[in-house]
Amino acid sequence: MSSRRPTPEQDAAVEAFRSGTDLVLQAGAGTGKTTTLTMLGAATRRQGRYLAFNKAIAQEARRKFQSNVGCSTAHSLAFKAIGHQFAERMDRPRMATVKLAQLLGIRMNVTIGARKLQPSTLCSIARDTVTQYCYSADDVLNRLHVPWPKGITDENEHDQLVEIVLPLASRMWADLQTPDRGKVPFKHDHYLKMWALTRPRIHGEFLLLDEAQDTNPVVEQVFLDQGAHAQLVMVGDSAQAIYGWRGARDVMTGFRAQQLALSHSFRFGPAIAAEANRWLAIAGAPIRLTGSPHVNSELSAVTAPKAILCRTNGGAIAELLTQLAEGRQVALAGRAAELRKLAEAARDLQAGKRTTHRDLLLFSTWGEVQEYVEWDSDGRDLLPFVDVIDEHGVDVVLQTLAQLSAETHAEVTVSTAHAAKGREWPTVRIADDFPEPDDPEDTELGGDPMPGKIEPAEARLAYVAVTRAQHQLDLGGLSWINQHPDGNPTQP
Repeated sequence: MSSRRPTPEQDAAVEAFRSGTDLVLQAGAGTGKTTTLTMLGAATRRQGRYLAFNKAIAQEARRKFQSNVGCSTAHSLAFKAIGHQFAERMDRPRMATVKLAQLLGIRMNVTIGARKLQPSTLCSIARDTVTQYCYSADDVLNRLHVPWPKGITDENEHDQLVEIVLPLASRMWADLQTPDRGKVPFKHDHYLKMWALTRPRIHGEFLLLDEAQDTNPVVEQVFLDQGAHAQLVMVGDSAQAIYGWRGARDVMTGFRAQQLALSHSFRFGPAIAAEANRWLAIAGAPIRLTGSPHVNSELSAVTAPKAILCRTNGGAIAELLTQLAEGRQVALAGRAAELRKLAEAARDLQAGKRTTHRDLLLFSTWGEVQEYVEWDSDGRDLLPFVDVIDEHGVDVVLQTLAQLSAETHAEVTVSTAHAAKGREWPTVRIADDFPEPDDPEDTELGGDPMPGKIEPAEARLAYVAVTRAQHQLDLGGLSWINQHPDGNPTQP
């Protein structure tokens, strides 16, 4: 793309940046966001900084930006300032919350409404409270950070929970302040919050915040605080805000700055752009795409796609099994080697053996792991893996993972839509684990549920999935949209 003549939209972005105004740049899928950002950096001799969403993106950016733009993540800045002091604490193995409750002396059993809360449950809620505080821009832990667990149904019951949990969360946060001791497991978001509370100054005359649609309020606060000395540029795609479950939110739409867009996609042609626009309209997104007339693209069945995109990890394992059974060389986007080690640890626990895997080191049985992921918020990242093990068995999972190929040698790559974000393939099929929403309270004459409302978050995930294709898209598991009432939204 660097050899192409800049589009009028890219020229407008460069001109606005040169004027020194704060800027919001809505960059749709495949519209040359990274190229445009490097154009901004090259358009000035000023020193600035690019804030990436993750480490891999930051490393790639260092190879593309000129020397006047430093590239990093917010976490890396926070680690250099504060986090390095806590390196020893971050390297400790996982700890089940029942064990942490014992270490912290949490022994009370509490009944609130119809919910009976044991010490481990109270400890888990307190940890969730600290996590929500770390995601927030708030200076002090308060009642707004205390979650609403299932079974807590009204304000009075939540007030009772706050009275018990908030002091526990405050104790945990105090415990986390000590680099060389303490009982509470230390996470990266803890030192990020500590850094934000110091009101840091990021050196540079301009600041480019990438993937702004997935920014936590704590990072947003740090970014906005730089406005006193630096030009601020937010870049991202509001329609790709798919990490709300991690505390992220789209900070672009509320930022008071000049609003510009990149809407011409170089990735695909008009047919896939039209499909993308269908989901953009359902999601209420502020942008619509135009496809490149120089790229041939179509929506049609694909018998041998280069990528199969799934909604869940369980769906990905199922697709791996199917593709391998059909004799194809298959790759899994992500961490296949780590999954293999985790499956081997699960096999040991199921056999009554202890494991040395750091994620499962403190569990003595597989049943303890199942309980941990079911009830403990700190184990949610392991839940899809445990579900796959329970459904298919360790041996099947290990056999499947052992047969995987590297992506460079694979005929097809299987990925979740989340893991596929930022990537592209010539041909893509959408897997069957994208369910059509239904409304059980509204039925047809035969008694079948009528189509339900498509939630914006689901529409955004579908948009991410369909825009990974360059030339051929097989809607597959999303084909129900063609019969759904919202499948042909009016254009703005």
